Amino acid sequence: MPVYEYECSGCKKIFEIQQRVADAPLTVCPECGAEVRKLISMSSFQLKGSGWYSDGYSNCSSNVGKGGGGSSGADAGNTCSAGGGCCHCPAAQ
Repeated sequence: MPVYEYECSGCKKIFEIQQRVADAPLTVCPECGAEVRKLISMSSFQLKGSGWYSDGYSNCSSNVGKGGGGSSGADAGNTCSAGGGCCHCPAAQ
């Protein structure tokens, strides 16, 4: 279950609460009853290291494990407005 961070406008307390994604956001502070606002906080999830990338999650199947960083030779000329040529993109086929 995700943890959300809120700040109270009355007592200025910053607190965290576990809520389901489908739950409505809090509107009142549990301490003083004043209005609260949801904060955008830094995620604790990080992709570090080379394992997830070099395993081929962003490469074409013909380029897996070769340490390539994007498109294969067949896709090199097919670029889209987003700035890349993805072998899995329906527009590139």
